[in-house]
Amino acid sequence: MKKYILGIDGGGTKTRAAILDEGGHLLGTGIGGPSNYDDIGAKVAQKNIGATVEAAWKSAGIRPQPFGAAFLGVAGVVSPTDRQIIHQIAMNLKLASPNKVGVDHDCRVALAGGLTGRPGIVLIAGTGSSCFGMNEKGDGWRSGGWGELISDEGSSYWLGVQAMIMTVRAYDGRGKATVLFDRVMQQLKLEHINEIMHHLYSKGMTRPEIAKLATIVIEAARAGDQVAQQFIQQAVDDLVDCVLAVAKYINMLDACELVLVGGLMNAKETFVAPLKQAVTKRLPNCKVQYPELPPELGACLLGLNILEIPLKQSVIDALHLSAGKIQKDE
Repeated sequence: MKKYILGIDGGGTKTRAAILDEGGHLLGTGIGGPSNYDDIGAKVAQKNIGATVEAAWKSAGIRPQPFGAAFLGVAGVVSPTDRQIIHQIAMNLKLASPNKVGVDHDCRVALAGGLTGRPGIVLIAGTGSSCFGMNEKGDGWRSGGWGELISDEGSSYWLGVQAMIMTVRAYDGRGKATVLFDRVMQQLKLEHINEIMHHLYSKGMTRPEIAKLATIVIEAARAGDQVAQQFIQQAVDDLVDCVLAVAKYINMLDACELVLVGGLMNAKETFVAPLKQAVTKRLPNCKVQYPELPPELGACLLGLNILEIPLKQSVIDALHLSAGKIQKDE
């Protein structure tokens, strides 16, 4: 009887699922709502994960059934309690038998996919930011990723906050003149800067809304605005601090592979170029690259590990072919 493998990449805005066979061939994919239960609660997270898996089965054209193995990488999973809650969700949805379900944070599946299972480090810079690494012995360490109130330096959210800070400082006369002022006003549709307090505090801006302001900072930096360029450099330095901390803990200071994940990594000249330069300066033997597989396939790869299926070259080739199909569909 065929065994199917489920991989889940659960984030704060959406959940992605992929179904593979034991040879690493893609059978179906699904996309659903968010599954970070810290934001939406366990019941809604379970509903969204279930709907995403159902969509993947439909895409595969296969009758829903228990998987041979399932691995769920979900944002916000950092404690034993978090893992237990997500594992229980998998049990409630009857995804697989208890000992065939793996659970960890989304950084873990991003790393597994980014380097096709090889040891190394993943740096994520999207709405939030975090860094995670694992060595050949299986020792792992995470740096950053503690949420926007006490962490997330170098993320889109952080850049968005800095843009608003410099906008009001420029208006007060406490900060340098910057094109960010006019661009923030336009983006937030403010007629006067005094409206920003109501917009931010009374009306309430969500994390994604604030994170969208990062695009303004990127564009301003590209146009030569010094204030925006300083923010980019600070973001880069803070992110490299995270990479350095992880590399030190898992003994990869001498040599490592670093994979870049997240929306900010699409700004190759303005953001990634100075990031690579900063990484090379502090970790000269670090190879920086983009992901080889998407996180949901990284989760499937970890599901293959649960079944103790060897990662032979044929399986690796099938996984890379599967990644191409996912990218084409998007």
